[in-house]
Amino acid sequence: MEHVPQMTVSFRCPPEMASILPRPIRAIEGLPNWLKAMPQRAFSEINQKEVMTIKKCPPVVDAMTYGFLMPLTSDVRIEKGEFFWDHDMPGGGITNFPKSPLAYHDNVQVAGTPFFDDDQFIVKFNNFWAIETPPGYSLLFTHPLNRADLPFTTITGMVDTDRYSENLINFPARWHDMNFNGVLPKGTPVAQCIPVKREVWAAEIRSLTSDEACRLHETATEIANDTGVYRHEFRAPKR
Repeated sequence: MEHVPQMTVSFRCPPEMASILPRPIRAIEGLPNWLKAMPQRAFSEINQKEVMTIKKCPPVVDAMTYGFLMPLTSDVRIEKGEFFWDHDMPGGGITNFPKSPLAYHDNVQVAGTPFFDDDQFIVKFNNFWAIETPPGYSLLFTHPLNRADLPFTTITGMVDTDRYSENLINFPARWHDMNFNGVLPKGTPVAQCIPVKREVWAAEIRSLTSDEACRLHETATEIANDTGVYRHEFRAPKR
């Protein structure tokens, strides 16, 4: 089996919060129940045969299981567009940051973008973990991948966490489900952080050579005839 070098992302929280904060988890440990419950195959009325579901799609699964998930720090109750929480955080030596699970950004900060709503702030999920990556690595913070079931959409950003590791990184999000009423439970993933090695990339754009076109045809034919080809011959281990 191909060896995968282990890298470490460090998550550090204020000591007075260590016993009560939900901890970041590996993304593979936070797969949603809908994916776990999905069958691996489903009958297609169009094709009149069984087809593989996305549960058996390696690119989808690899995306959803890579990196780490950042959790909501407490239950948040939503009633008719209003947010409520009971978040009894202890005092301590670190006092210059809010201790509520949520804050907001003024909507003028996203005016002219698809995130703007005339009468709605941008939600900000507060995070209490200082995060550090090895030299040369940043973290891409984004909405938990393929989690369209969540009532918000986290706005994507990338932070050079090898350099910026002595402060807290919060996660802005657009609340898109205005009909949501209920509780967003403590531990709900509010962001997925994916390590990215900083490198300079250039694009090569050209036509396929005849040999490359032939290999593409052979690979496409093999993939079409056997659903396990990518998984067995091309998929790289990631953990």
